[in-house]
Amino acid sequence: MEGPTPVSALIHAATLVTAGVFLIIRCSSIFENSNVLFIVCLIGALTAFFASSVGLVQNDLKRVIAYSTCSQLGYMVFSLGLSHYSIAFFHLANHALFKALLFLSAGCIIHGVRDEQDMRKLGGLIRFFPLSYAMILTGSLALVGFPFLTGFYSKDAILEVSLSKTTLIGSFSHLLGCLAAFCTAFYSFRLVYLTFINKINLPKSSVSSLHDASILMTLPLYFLSFGAIFFGFMSRDLVIGFGTTTFGNSLLNNIFNFNLVEAEFLSSFLKNLPFFATLLGILLSTILINAEILSKSRIYS
Repeated sequence: MEGPTPVSALIHAATLVTAGVFLIIRCSSIFENSNVLFIVCLIGALTAFFASSVGLVQNDLKRVIAYSTCSQLGYMVFSLGLSHYSIAFFHLANHALFKALLFLSAGCIIHGVRDEQDMRKLGGLIRFFPLSYAMILTGSLALVGFPFLTGFYSKDAILEVSLSKTTLIGSFSHLLGCLAAFCTAFYSFRLVYLTFINKINLPKSSVSSLHDASILMTLPLYFLSFGAIFFGFMSRDLVIGFGTTTFGNSLLNNIFNFNLVEAEFLSSFLKNLPFFATLLGILLSTILINAEILSKSRIYS
């Protein structure tokens, strides 16, 4: 599915590709009374890791963001497989905000560089696109689950309940979820570095025409960035936890499902494992990209 970035922001963030997740949420009573949740969790965990690993080797600006959508859908699906429908819905809503922000910000970049999408041919755009850089950085930090941004509250909740599920599928999904978090941090900051911080690789004839987007294109970014920063914190108690009446009787959970309680008593080290994986991904991405650039400069010199 390819299209203009506003269309991508719509179908990848909030509507078409997330329709299946919403369908499983609304059919929670059917899934709870069947024996397919194990398969749902397995497919979701494999999708989260596989899609994030594919994103590591993409050079197209939009494809990196698109594969991250597939990876985040994997998180939602394996959360559903663990019978945590409210957390999956929470991550779906959070994901819509920062993913729409990323796609629309990428659209501002592509529009300003005359439809160039190959990150290897960009670089140094932080001087010409400071607003788009700030928005993509905000969306990327929310995507990787940086503490106290929107993605942090739902993504960590998914990984915590998978770890507290003391079964083989729970441990398997948590392992692949942490690996996916590492890959997400790697390709997100690879995108930021190659597009904005690396030395400029555009033709000299194109540099003079570089410009940030107009106010009509950037106005939605301000609202989405506000949501990417604050929405998770403001809405977490409405969705996650016992006693929340947000969904009423629309969701059916197993009465013996106490993973949310057990997740509260996990050790701090285990709770912070996804954060450590994220920091490792950011650090390794920066080191490897700098080493590659340095080796190329030595060859050409």
